Amino acid sequence: MFGHRYTPRGVSYLLHRPGWSPQVPAHRAVERDEQAVARWRSEQWSRVGGRSSSWARG
Repeated sequence: MFGHRYTPRGVSYLLHRPGWSPQVPAHRAVERDEQAVARWRSEQWSRVGGRSSSWARG
């Protein structure tokens, strides 16, 4: 958009400068549908090209 490219680590440095950090929910939502999550991971995540090790685990 602005003609600049950053590595994921570079973005991390930029976000940490003002004090931002990754946030992880303390609890899972009661409404969470584990079957829908598994289906999304197998169908959609593979199309995105993400690594399985990059999934948030909990």
